[in-house]
Amino acid sequence: MYAYIKGKLTQLFPTHVVVETSNGVGYEIQTPNSYRFQKYLDQEVVIYTSLIVREDAELLYGFINEEEKDMFLSLIKVTGIGPKSALAILATSTPNEVKLAIENENDAYLTKFPGIGKKTARQIVLDLKGKVQITTETTESLLSINENSSNNEQLVKEALLALEALGYSKREIAKVEKVLNKSSFDSVDEAVKLGLKTLVS
Repeated sequence: MYAYIKGKLTQLFPTHVVVETSNGVGYEIQTPNSYRFQKYLDQEVVIYTSLIVREDAELLYGFINEEEKDMFLSLIKVTGIGPKSALAILATSTPNEVKLAIENENDAYLTKFPGIGKKTARQIVLDLKGKVQITTETTESLLSINENSSNNEQLVKEALLALEALGYSKREIAKVEKVLNKSSFDSVDEAVKLGLKTLVS
């Protein structure tokens, strides 16, 4: 229904962003890692979207490019994979990395994400192998954030909230917190990336 939303990025939260369009409507958009958009706060952005209607809610999911959106739509078609699990996978991995894991039948890689057990990982491989196209997409984040902040404690706190929103357990987050507190960051996104790297390593 909504291919993309174009407007001003007005707010960032651990689970979602808000984009205000030219007609004054603010769209709440769930994203894999909202802090990837931090650099673009108060600027015009284009976010590729997918509307999912449930009995109790209509939720809009947003992505930094069409390939990420396509990977999300492929994942949620797999039995046992809901939008939250798909977002958690894409918060840590590029679509190309997920595709490579599927093609190589790398169940161990897929089970590193919250909500993905061995049975579900195997189902992802069975359902999607041979149906996704491998590209030369870089493994680097498509949005880099260069803003500086001296409030490292606040950056870590927001990063931990983002990880919690992705479905990681309190035990896992406690482990990450120890690692993050030993480092300094220039942005929430930088802290989230280290946290995710720690969780899936």
